[in-house]
Amino acid sequence: MTLGLINANPVVHAKRERVARTDDPHADDAVDPLDVFDSVRDIRDPEHPYSLEQLSVLSEESITVDEKLGRIQITFTPTVQHCSMAAVIGLCLRVKLMQSFPPHFKVDINVSPGSHAEEESVNKQLNDKERVAAALENPNLRQLVEECLYSSEL
Repeated sequence: MTLGLINANPVVHAKRERVARTDDPHADDAVDPLDVFDSVRDIRDPEHPYSLEQLSVLSEESITVDEKLGRIQITFTPTVQHCSMAAVIGLCLRVKLMQSFPPHFKVDINVSPGSHAEEESVNKQLNDKERVAAALENPNLRQLVEECLYSSEL
């Protein structure tokens, strides 16, 4: 058992098999929830060596895309109500989406209603541009985000 973790023994689920896309090459390049999920599913949890998908923090069903409005909405569920890493998880999601999709998309990231003791505060942090920018200026926090995003690609 690891000391100091909020959820030392999380439930780990098997990764879903990636869906092979058989899109019509003449179809438009619209973004859908599966595109978004595929871009973020392998983000590593800040406290564990498992992905957000494996910990059921995130699922395809928790993502909505409105192509006409240029909006991506992600709702994630921390593994425990007092997860101290909820804001970091949301920051990882935001950074990955900024890197993966055109800048015209407005991204909203929230914890699932009732899933976190500080739900309102976490949601406010994740959706305030100045707070996100300030967080990413912190070298230690930026390094943690990068480790979560890129450790799965090694």
